[in-house]
Amino acid sequence: MDYKKLVAERIKEHLELDIETIEKLIEIPPRPDMGDYAFPCFQLAKSLRKAPVMIASELKEQINNEGFEKIDSLGPYLNFFVDKGTFVKNTIEKILAEKESFGSSTIGNGKNVVVEYSSPNIAKPFHVGHLFTTAIGHSLYRILSFEGYNCTRINHLGDWGTQFGKLISAYKRWVDEEALEKDAIAELLRIYVKFHDEAEKNPELEDEGRMYFKKLEDGDSEAVELWKRFRELSLKEFNNIYDLLGVDFDSWAGESFYNDKMDAVVKELEDKGILTESNGAKVVMLDEYNMPPCIVLKSDGASIYATRDLTAAKYRKDTYDFSKCIYVVGKDQALHFNQVFKVLELAGHEWAKECVHIPFGIVKFADKKLSTRKGDVVLLEELLSEAVAKTLEIINEKNPELENKEEVAKKVGIGAIVFTYLKNSRERDIVFDWKEMLSFEGETGPYVQYTYARAKSILRKVGEGSSESDFSKLSSREEFELVKTLESFQKSILFAIEKLEPSVVTRYVVDVAKAFNKFYNAHTVANLEDEALKNARIKLVQATCQVIKNGLYLIGIEAVEKM
Repeated sequence: MDYKKLVAERIKEHLELDIETIEKLIEIPPRPDMGDYAFPCFQLAKSLRKAPVMIASELKEQINNEGFEKIDSLGPYLNFFVDKGTFVKNTIEKILAEKESFGSSTIGNGKNVVVEYSSPNIAKPFHVGHLFTTAIGHSLYRILSFEGYNCTRINHLGDWGTQFGKLISAYKRWVDEEALEKDAIAELLRIYVKFHDEAEKNPELEDEGRMYFKKLEDGDSEAVELWKRFRELSLKEFNNIYDLLGVDFDSWAGESFYNDKMDAVVKELEDKGILTESNGAKVVMLDEYNMPPCIVLKSDGASIYATRDLTAAKYRKDTYDFSKCIYVVGKDQALHFNQVFKVLELAGHEWAKECVHIPFGIVKFADKKLSTRKGDVVLLEELLSEAVAKTLEIINEKNPELENKEEVAKKVGIGAIVFTYLKNSRERDIVFDWKEMLSFEGETGPYVQYTYARAKSILRKVGEGSSESDFSKLSSREEFELVKTLESFQKSILFAIEKLEPSVVTRYVVDVAKAFNKFYNAHTVANLEDEALKNARIKLVQATCQVIKNGLYLIGIEAVEKM
C-alpha cells in the first residue's frame, strides 16, 4: 500500500488542492514519535484565512483515520501514524512475493534512454579514472532499466583524433615489436609518452603527428591498418576488465564510427547559416551565450571532438529515438557539452534539451595526479587485483575455513572498489584509503555484503519458517524502523533517477544494513517459543536479504552468501 498516496487522498477530500501538490508537500517527520507522515498547513493559511495551527486541528477532526493507527495535529502539522501491523504485513509480503522485481515499476515503459559511459581511449591503459564513468553509467543503466526504461548502453571509444597521428609517428620511430606482442598497451603507452617527451625538445614532431592523423582521416592504407591494430589490441585488454566488473555494452561505436557521417552534419550547420570562418577554422559563434566559439573543423580541415559529438548525437536520435541521451563524462568537460548541446539547439533540434551531461569528480592517490602523457597512471586491473588480494588476506585472518574464499574475495574486493566510487555524490572527488574501503565496519561495500551474509547465516540456522506468522508482533522500534526502510526502496530508486545519481541507492543499502544490524543486536530470531513471532522475524530477515541483494545489483555489485 502506498501510504503517502493514501494520506494525500484523505487530505484531498477536504481541500481544494490536487493530489500531486499535496504529495509534494507531505514530509517524513524527523522522529518516529511524531508520526510516519506529516502535512504542513502553512501554505493554506492565506487561502483559508486561518492560522496553520487551527487548520491542522480542524483537519484532524474531519479526516477518516481508517488504515491509520491515529491522526494527530502537532502545531501547524497534521501527523499520520500508520497502522503498524497492517503496514508491516503488507510490506514484508510484497517483498517476498515480488522477490527480484521488488522496487521495480513500469514508469519508464515506452521511453528510450541512451547511456554513454566508460569510453576509454584506444592504445592507452584502462586506469582508475575510467572506473568512475564505468561504475556510474553501469549503475544508471541498471536503475533505469529496473524502472521500465528501454536503455541502450554505448561505449563511445576514444578511437579517433590527433593522438592517433602522434601514435603512428611514435610507432614508426620507436616501437619494439616483441614488447608489443607481449604487452601491447604497455608498449603503446611507452612510445606515446616518448613522443611527448621528444616533442618538448623538437616541436616539429607535433606537426608530424597532425600530418599522420590527416592521412588517417583521408583513408591512407598504412595509417588505417596501424590504427586497426591499435584498436584490436586495446579492446582485448578492455574486455578483460569489463568481464571482471560484469559490465557489457549494446554498442561499441566509438569516435571513428562517425567519420563518414560528419560531412552531412557540417553541411547542415552551413546550410542553416550558423557556421562561420575564424582564423581558417570553421566555428559556431556562441558569444551571446557566454561561451567561446565551438570549433567544428580545424584550419587544416580535420575534425575535432565537437564534430564527432554533434554527429553522434544526431545519429543516436535518428537510430534510437531517445527521450533522453545521457553522457557520463568528467566534470572538466562541462563547457564542451554545453557548447555541443547549444549548437544542436541552434541547428533547430528540439531534442537537444534531452541531452544531459552527467559530470563526476576525479580520483586521487595521496595528491598524485594521473597523466597518460607522463606515463603516470594507476592501472585499474592492478587496483582490482590488489583489492581482491587484500580482501583474501582479511578472510584468511577472520574465516580461514570459508568455502570458495577466492571467489568471495573477488566479489567483495571488486565490490568494495565499485562501492567507493558510488557511495558519495558523483561530483565529489575520490581519495583512496585501503583501510577505510575494505573495512567491515562503517559505510563500505564489505559492511553491506557482510550484513547480507550474516542475515543469510541466520536463515540457514533457523530454516524457512512456516506460514504461521503474526506480523503485528513485529512492534518494537527496531523492527518497525527496519520495515519502514525496506518499504522505501522504490522511493530511493525514483529519486536516484530524478537526480541521475547512483549514490542515492548506495546510501540506501547502507541504511538497510544499519537498520538490520540494530534489529539483529536487539532481538533474537532463533530459540523463540512464540512460533508466530519467530516466523514473522524469519520473514523479516528474508525480506531484508532480498532488498539488500536487489539494491547491490542496481549499483553493480554481487551479493555473497557466506563470508
